[in-house]
Amino acid sequence: MSTGSRRVAVAISGGVDSAVTAAILKNEGYKVTGVTMKLWKGDAGKLEFAREVCQALEIPFYVIDFETQFQAGVIDYFCREYLRGRTPNPCVRCNEKIKFGLLLDSALEMGADYLATGHYARIEKSNGDYLLLKATDHAKDQSYLLYTLNQSELTHLLLPLGRFRKSQVRRMAQQMGLGVWERPESQEICFIPDNDYRSFLAGCGSPRPGDIIDTAGKVLGRHSGIGFYTVGQRRGLRLASREPLYIIEIDPSCNRLVVGTEKQLHRDELYAGEVSLVNGDPPQNPIAVTAKIRYGAPGAKAMLYIQGRNARLIFEEPQKAIAPGQAVVFYKGEEVLGGGTIEPDDRQQGTVRKA
Repeated sequence: MSTGSRRVAVAISGGVDSAVTAAILKNEGYKVTGVTMKLWKGDAGKLEFAREVCQALEIPFYVIDFETQFQAGVIDYFCREYLRGRTPNPCVRCNEKIKFGLLLDSALEMGADYLATGHYARIEKSNGDYLLLKATDHAKDQSYLLYTLNQSELTHLLLPLGRFRKSQVRRMAQQMGLGVWERPESQEICFIPDNDYRSFLAGCGSPRPGDIIDTAGKVLGRHSGIGFYTVGQRRGLRLASREPLYIIEIDPSCNRLVVGTEKQLHRDELYAGEVSLVNGDPPQNPIAVTAKIRYGAPGAKAMLYIQGRNARLIFEEPQKAIAPGQAVVFYKGEEVLGGGTIEPDDRQQGTVRKA
């Protein structure tokens, strides 16, 4: 099949990355269609920018309404996890359930051969398998957010920006006359445009105040609801202490925060559930990996033990502020092996243990 006969649906967000993604693929000869997801009530501006991009590129433009599914699968999940004392990553969840779930399915039903996005990551084929790799521009690499992708999805996915640097992408947009080339980076969480997490979470439920205790069980103060806090947090605790205190554990069963010193915040191992592997084949033996315990964290060397959909990581050096609910992603060099959801130490039941 020639490139010119291949159809690709490009997820258009109205930003520079998705615009250049569509332009690159059109210039390479693909039959390009722009598709924008309507996800929540604040999307009106995004939809208009996306429409303008598609008009400038002279490609068809469609809007698909996933507002109900996004509310249930991402926003409600985000609220539920925080109110349970966990720290979720809604972008990982959206990619798994919405973008590379519902949107990919819709693109294929529309007759597209591929779905393309503006993510900074790379896909290569090797020995019959698709590999998910870090972007050339490590400063913009988004492979951490894509660890749930599997072989079936990668077969129909294009990530053309993975080989470029962000500065190149903006320059290409400017040279192409795309008005979005000067648009600023999008905020971290699309459905919290003002980044006011506390107000947003307060509207998700009824926060229950509770105790803040030290590791010996002594009550040091009160919190305003465990959903407003995360492991590693120091500010906003309003505690009098001779040395800085950090949240080292959130106990939803007793509705309390446990605080300790910075040294007590470090852990040399973690447990993860809901493990997803890009090639689908769990290693039979422990393997050495580099692991990221949050999106912005540097990689840390560790030994990985996997059994089914559970994993244990033992780090060479203790890691700071390992937060239950966050994603941990496993790398072998540039390659994403997979990842999972960090679980509290007291939820090790059924999880693989070191031999």
